[in-house]
Amino acid sequence: MGKWVKSGSPWIWMTGGAVSISLIAVLGLLLLIAWRGLSYFWPADLYQWQLEDSQGQKGTLIGEIYDREEVPSERLISAGHKFQIPPGEFVTRYLVKTGNREFVGLDFRWILATDIISRETPVGLAKFERTKNGNFYGYPVAVIEAGERLAVAPTELGAVLNEHIARSVAIAEEALELQKSDIGSINYRMERLRLKERKYELEGSLTEAKKASIEAEITQLNADYQVLEKRLFALRDHASRDSVVIKDMRGEEVILNLDTVLDVTYVNDMTMMDKLGHWFKGVGGFVVDDPREANTEGGVFPAIFGTVFMVMLMAVIVTPFGVIAAIYLHEYAKKGPITKMIRIAVINLAGVPSIVYGVFGLGFFVYMLGGSIDQLFYPEALPAPTFGSPGVIWSALTLAILTLPVVIVSTEEGLSRIPSAVRQGSLALGATKAETLWRIVIPMASPAIMTGLILAVARAAGEVAPLMLVGVVKLAPTLPLDMNFPFVHLERKFMHLGFHIYDVGFQSPNVEAARPLVYATSFLLVSVIVALNLTAISVRNHLREKFRSLEH
Repeated sequence: MGKWVKSGSPWIWMTGGAVSISLIAVLGLLLLIAWRGLSYFWPADLYQWQLEDSQGQKGTLIGEIYDREEVPSERLISAGHKFQIPPGEFVTRYLVKTGNREFVGLDFRWILATDIISRETPVGLAKFERTKNGNFYGYPVAVIEAGERLAVAPTELGAVLNEHIARSVAIAEEALELQKSDIGSINYRMERLRLKERKYELEGSLTEAKKASIEAEITQLNADYQVLEKRLFALRDHASRDSVVIKDMRGEEVILNLDTVLDVTYVNDMTMMDKLGHWFKGVGGFVVDDPREANTEGGVFPAIFGTVFMVMLMAVIVTPFGVIAAIYLHEYAKKGPITKMIRIAVINLAGVPSIVYGVFGLGFFVYMLGGSIDQLFYPEALPAPTFGSPGVIWSALTLAILTLPVVIVSTEEGLSRIPSAVRQGSLALGATKAETLWRIVIPMASPAIMTGLILAVARAAGEVAPLMLVGVVKLAPTLPLDMNFPFVHLERKFMHLGFHIYDVGFQSPNVEAARPLVYATSFLLVSVIVALNLTAISVRNHLREKFRSLEH
């Protein structure tokens, strides 16, 4: 036994066991996030309950079951709930999404199993997904087209309703595209002309000819704007032509305008294949659509775009700085106390709390550097800041500094693994030190550089605290990339998946509605990080194979 302990085998087994447990824990966490996130898009059954509470009041409730839990009976009794029949030690409690916000008040409601008289999943009960006020649940009764109630057989009502909803959605999307692209472009050009005139004024070069030219352009843009505005209003009128009559849980008929309806789903009538198709549609919409209802509904495309764009910009910035610093420290710097202090400082820099980087970025990049850029290059826009406010460029620079130690340390380790005989052989053949570095050393160290970049990307994509100070916002009206010159707008604020999770999970007015969305966004953030890392790993493996022959 003593010999076995001295051989070191127990430590090997303990280390292997610890690694296995860690991997199982990580995989279990990822599976939990994936399951809770992806199940959010699965169409849940719609229930209709007949209830009778402890005061004897009866009522009907329609909705989806979001959660359930076992509650001790003593807690309910102490809270004032009275049971007609002893319920036992625990009582099942259901969290039901009731929708119909404008009539019910709350989207969610807890009901006790002891209050339920009956529960059924009736055929014909529909869920309406809307652009505002959340979902609406009820029985479609009729379709109103241009003010006239259509005479449609009950068996054909669903098809007719879907046809009218598809028409309204198509027109609404056309109107939104017109508003974002053409009208947005005119507004952007008018603002540029205003700044151009202001710039001429500050320079004292605003002549009558220049002023007349700018006014002529603004007049033409105003004329174009009027035409587009009329077209936009006409599209909105067309989209709001039809409506649907629905019988809700109160037994009353409610009229919903179809320009506020995105989709109708008869969940209880669906087959398994229908539900699977609806699930794929929901996942696709979550990835490509814009958010709605204070980020608690719709998709997260702006957050995905902002996260990927910021991380790629950070990678472009941090890679050359990190590699140059590592080459200087390893190849040129003399091995003395100063070099040693610099290395210690770089390592310690990795341990600084990320929020400190955010404070530094806000003070140095945004206020000092950005404010100076505004004073020098954009005085016509002042006092409104251009680069002197948080933006995607300052976020990328802040995270570049945050991840710089990772790239430096990884690159130095790669440089140290290159045999000195390779360098000496290159120098013996007449190459200079710079040529040896550029043609031999750096290519051989490129896999290590990519490893550092992979670690940097993984950390940058998950950081949120510094971004809250230097660029990320709850809802960005425009992306940093569009068709307006100069096409890439680095000064704009952006959305981020990590901040989206924080905002939806902790700042949402309706936490119960946001909980599944938090899991879905978390799974998406992990997927984006994995995709970025896999891309970098494939590049690293390609470089490793390419320069493997130089190592022998």
